[in-house]
Amino acid sequence: MAETEVQKRAAAATNGGPADKEPVAGLTVLSREDALNGRLTIASDGHLLGTFRGEVDCAGELLVGRDAQVNAEIKSVNVTIAGTVRGNVLASGRLKITTSGRLEGDARVGSLIVQEGGVHHGVIRVHPEGVPAEEEKVIDDGPAQAAVTPRFSLRDVPNPVARVKKLWGEFF
Repeated sequence: MAETEVQKRAAAATNGGPADKEPVAGLTVLSREDALNGRLTIASDGHLLGTFRGEVDCAGELLVGRDAQVNAEIKSVNVTIAGTVRGNVLASGRLKITTSGRLEGDARVGSLIVQEGGVHHGVIRVHPEGVPAEEEKVIDDGPAQAAVTPRFSLRDVPNPVARVKKLWGEFF
């Protein structure tokens, strides 16, 4: 694989504005038609509008666009999902799932906003006091609980329908 060099060029803050204005700084964009695999480290804010697979580490706000398909582990301060994300999310600030957003994976967040129509499949842990550096230990008694015999059977439970029919039968 060949090494490539990226050159940064200053651009006007507004389209057609004066050239002496401060350039828009620190926004990384993966366009709609673009696809990228690997590890993406973003020093400030980022917009993922295309297809991405791998890991994202964003120091600012990350926006997953409406048509984006992201299969990645995401770590950021704030995350807004308007497209589809398959993978786990760690947002030390806020996670926002918009009306068109879909998250299929677990999330650990400082705060959570899910707009009507937004979809999440997975486990979400909200830590308003701040997301802990280490992942919490989950106590799993899975196989041990399956071996426990039930304390009652279905025959031991009284039939509530029969009781209601008996009660209402007196009135009709």
